[in-house]
Amino acid sequence: LMNKFLIFSFFILILLSCKKDIPQPYDLSYSYTYFGLIKGNYVLYEVVEITHDENAIVQHDTLRYQLKTLIGDTLYDNSGRIANRFFRSKRPDANSPWSITDVWTTIIANNKAELVEENQRIVKLIFPFSKQMTWNSNQFNPNAANACFYSSIDYSAFIGTFPFDHLVQVEQADERNLVVYKRHFEVYAQNVGLVRKYYKDLNIANFDTLNIKSGKELFMDVIGYGN
Repeated sequence: LMNKFLIFSFFILILLSCKKDIPQPYDLSYSYTYFGLIKGNYVLYEVVEITHDENAIVQHDTLRYQLKTLIGDTLYDNSGRIANRFFRSKRPDANSPWSITDVWTTIIANNKAELVEENQRIVKLIFPFSKQMTWNSNQFNPNAANACFYSSIDYSAFIGTFPFDHLVQVEQADERNLVVYKRHFEVYAQNVGLVRKYYKDLNIANFDTLNIKSGKELFMDVIGYGN
């Protein structure tokens, strides 16, 4: 009987020691749920993408499609951290099948929500939320520094046709001069993730935002979500 007890105790100790080696899921404090990083979470978007080029045959080319993002399985990234696969799928309309276009990775680590877009690691959110906080979204990639901040925290609004009680808006760029107009921001909803993206990056003439020489516009609004 004593031998069986010793064997059982030894087995339990092995299990406990192994458990310590397994990184645990991120804490749900600090409003981490606004990033929606739960396996199986998906968000559907209606997307309008406009490419401007005054030298092209089609100077202002508009593309409309639907986008789906899905949080996939976990994996270890090249820093030994547990990250999640982030699947992006597109379709031209609601009657067409989805086609996977990208498999990115995403993680919450050191109170930062990160998304690797086209091999560029972007800091999307910083926790906890504060209007006094600013951060460089490009601090982990070679792109020019980009200062971000929260313009609105824990507010309610309709995004598309959905009413949300808890939203946060991240300002990413707001610049206008003689030849440039930039306006970038994203809105995140509690327990959902990104629900709106507004992106204008234009080369203009004489401060006129309607006299566009080149650039890109991208608008995304949520049309569905779940797990």
